[in-house]
Amino acid sequence: MSVKILNPGILSLLQDAGRFGQHQIGLTNGGPMDPLAFHWANRLCENNDAADVYSNATTIEVSIGGFKMQAECTTRVAVTGGEMPLTINGEEAERWQTHTLNSGDTLELGYSQNGCRAYIAVSGGFQVAPSFGSSATVVRESLGGLNGQALKAGDIIPCAEDSSTQCWSVPADERPQYSSEVTLRVIPGYQQDTFNAVQQRLFFHNTFEVSDRCDRMGYRLTGPQVKSDIEGILSEGICLGAIQVPADGQPIVLMNDRQTIGGYPKLGSVLSLDLAKLAQLMPGGKVNFTAINIHDAHNALHLAHSRFTRAQLNTETV
Repeated sequence: MSVKILNPGILSLLQDAGRFGQHQIGLTNGGPMDPLAFHWANRLCENNDAADVYSNATTIEVSIGGFKMQAECTTRVAVTGGEMPLTINGEEAERWQTHTLNSGDTLELGYSQNGCRAYIAVSGGFQVAPSFGSSATVVRESLGGLNGQALKAGDIIPCAEDSSTQCWSVPADERPQYSSEVTLRVIPGYQQDTFNAVQQRLFFHNTFEVSDRCDRMGYRLTGPQVKSDIEGILSEGICLGAIQVPADGQPIVLMNDRQTIGGYPKLGSVLSLDLAKLAQLMPGGKVNFTAINIHDAHNALHLAHSRFTRAQLNTETV
């Protein structure tokens, strides 16, 4: 009971919800770059229980596209995230919907037309042994997934048999709309005051561009130079979404596979909800920032949680 990778595409990684509680030994979180798409994929495959609509089941995160796999058992599958054309046995299929795969069936993702990360879930999740409490793949640390590496052609990933014919789809108004230009909400940090009023205005009132130096560790942006009154700080712990400003004045937004400590001054942190928007941008994508306070950030998180919890899937016939 498994699937076989025929073509891993540009970069495909096994990811569960992430590795938490290990920063003290230098291990970063990993996990899905677009958590909402990840959770929807798992929910479509009923990888959750009645008490919690969220799931920690392992999925495949596909970056850019060009992915192909073959089922070696009967299972249900769902694809969410970036707009990568989906085909099953060569025929077009809907994303954001559950499908049945029989033994020998192939699933293929073309190259993304909008957004750049998609998630493939199967019933029960991919059965991968955890490493430090998680199956999340962090290639830099050789942790998680299959031997801590990106998927490659010929890899066999165990999964559960599922002969259920119950299929679901995510309502259109609950599906994220991916764009080539985004506005990210920022919670200012205690080092904000090391950037004078002019530098803060440069940051919050200009558009930055995603450079080609963007990956799961961080997104380096290009635009007007933003300077701090200090050149560096003693290395300290770094949170998800932290906006570091190195000496060249080009901000770096730190992502899931970031290092756990760093010594560049920080303007603040991007609201975790908005990081998926950034993670779905290709190089050349446009980024704007707007400041919010911590109370607005908490409210936004609670509202997003409530919306996902209360959303109802549509029943699909097969």
